[in-house]
Amino acid sequence: MAECSVCGKKKVTGNNVSHANNKTKRVFRPNLQKIRVQTEHGRKRQHVCTRCIRSGKIRKAV
Repeated sequence: MAECSVCGKKKVTGNNVSHANNKTKRVFRPNLQKIRVQTEHGRKRQHVCTRCIRSGKIRKAV
C-alpha cells in the first residue's frame, strides 16, 4: 500500500472489538488518490491523501 507523498500518512493497525470484547486485527487505511501534481520539475502522478488535496498543500496539474 502506498503512502501520501506530501504528509507521509500510511496505514495504521488496530483492533476490531466485538460486543463480547473479542479482539481481531484490522487496518485503518488513509483515503489516498492518485492524481497529477504540478511540481517545479513538471507534472507527475503521486499518491496524495484527500486532506492534503483539500487543504491546498499541493497544486493539481491541469
